[in-house]
Amino acid sequence: MRHKYLEIASTPSVRAARSQYGGAAQWSGVGDGFPDETALNERLGRAERQFIAERDGFYLASVSETGWPYVQFRGGPAGFLKVVDDRTLGYADLRGNRQYLTVGNVQANERVSLFLMDYAHRRRLKLFGRMHVVSAQDDPALAERLAVSGYPARVERAVLITVEAFDWNCPQHITPRFTQAELEEILSPVRHELAALRADNERLRNKLRESDLSQDRLLGDRPSGLTCSQRSPEGAASVP
Repeated sequence: MRHKYLEIASTPSVRAARSQYGGAAQWSGVGDGFPDETALNERLGRAERQFIAERDGFYLASVSETGWPYVQFRGGPAGFLKVVDDRTLGYADLRGNRQYLTVGNVQANERVSLFLMDYAHRRRLKLFGRMHVVSAQDDPALAERLAVSGYPARVERAVLITVEAFDWNCPQHITPRFTQAELEEILSPVRHELAALRADNERLRNKLRESDLSQDRLLGDRPSGLTCSQRSPEGAASVP
């Protein structure tokens, strides 16, 4: 069965590097399938769809006409990168710094690469695709479909990415990082427990205060000691 992602990535120079540095045996035969075989990692499944829907950003790489790669970070509310179908992703391209580096690059070379990161759980999804840019004026319905409802930004273009292949990376060397929302979810039980402990501590303090006041009042009502006016037992002389 063909591994479509490695089939695309395993160029002659990559294969030569594997041979030089000892990786040829490990990856022997991977990406060498026949064209009529079913390809792995070509259509987005349930795991990929869910992972993409939960992301609030991704890295997007394109190649310029000078041969230099350009990588940008695309961010937005979780789910702004939408799964249109099992072979297509899309997002609304908003007005930014107006350099149009990625938009310009894909006019000459539509090939792009995406990295989607889940730092908290140390997961990474890589995709190869072909990017197509459509003006919002030319297809307002598509632009509206890809827009994030209520997000305060102007949609200038609709972007569609035809997925050629994808691959999951191992978690090695991914440093865990957490968004504010992820930290809120993690810390919420701790904060509830801390609030309960503080309330319990305050209740015990108040109870102790009340106990101390009651003891003070009790001690204040007791006689302080013997006085000379106290009567002695019958038949005994009073002590002056």
